[in-house]
Amino acid sequence: EEEESRLFDIRSIAVMGKAGILAGNKGDIMLATAHVMEGTTDNYRVDNDLVPEDFGTDIPVYTGPMLTVVGTSLQNRDVLRRIQRGWKAVGLEMEGGHYQRAINAAIIKGNIPLTTKIRYAYYASDNPLKSGQTLASGPMGLDGLAPTYRITKVLLEKILADPG
Repeated sequence: EEEESRLFDIRSIAVMGKAGILAGNKGDIMLATAHVMEGTTDNYRVDNDLVPEDFGTDIPVYTGPMLTVVGTSLQNRDVLRRIQRGWKAVGLEMEGGHYQRAINAAIIKGNIPLTTKIRYAYYASDNPLKSGQTLASGPMGLDGLAPTYRITKVLLEKILADPG
């Protein structure tokens, strides 16, 4: 029996998350241009439909590769600085690379259109390179509210602007 393939009418995929920032401060926003998988040779380019201009000027926005880490154990400053320099990474997170691998597979298999808009935005929950801004320094408090709402607003505007 031959398998039937089905193309889903997916116009966009949006991922919002929290991540450690390497370039800025807690509460800033990061937009992924790639995901680099810690401990592997896997890396995935992201044609991100989000740009810094989408977010206004009152919250700093950093654009660049994100390191997808196995866990929060990667807090070694020397290693993180090497990753920041070598890969031009702006942050580290835990799921994005896995999502992008699945998105790429769905496109290659013909399950979603190549024209699907991909959107990745993260707010900085910590900066493991700065004392007082690490995860160990305590809760984020109100620092996460403004970037979370801003990212949500931008994603919804983009989704609703696509008349389909």
